[in-house]
Amino acid sequence: MDNLILIGFMGCGKTTVGQQLAKRLSYSFLDTDKYIEQKLGRTVSRIFEEEGEEHFRRQETEALKELAGKLNQTVVSVGGGLPIRTGNSELLKRLGTVIYLEASKEVLAARLKNDTTRPLLSGKDGLQKLELLYDKRLPFYEAASDFKIVTENKNLQDVVESILERVIQQS
Repeated sequence: MDNLILIGFMGCGKTTVGQQLAKRLSYSFLDTDKYIEQKLGRTVSRIFEEEGEEHFRRQETEALKELAGKLNQTVVSVGGGLPIRTGNSELLKRLGTVIYLEASKEVLAARLKNDTTRPLLSGKDGLQKLELLYDKRLPFYEAASDFKIVTENKNLQDVVESILERVIQQS
């Protein structure tokens, strides 16, 4: 299993870190949200709007099943809600080493405050929604991951180095 799977709350840096990590390892990079958008020909926001969250969550599970056994030397960034669906944790672990990128609610709120692309945080009560979702998802992230990397107060290179050190220790 040489794939690295990045999980964590929206805004924790999965895509940015994943792209840099892939470049550093000369791996491919895959973002499951982008994979689903290409497959369905619509943005995540549009899928949520037209067919609802449950439909999107089913698409995430299907994407994991499609990718299982097909990926090699790939860094995968998954949507923030993907690990909470029953069975997805096992599918993630089959894909590779699962790394939880953690940041506090306060840091995430600051990073996401002007982001209008997150359907689950839309509306004037976005901060309250963030706090509720964070508290609900945290145990799922911890249960699904092989290890955790704290991203706050670290620059991109430090996060990538921390991941590489842990991956090397585990092999």
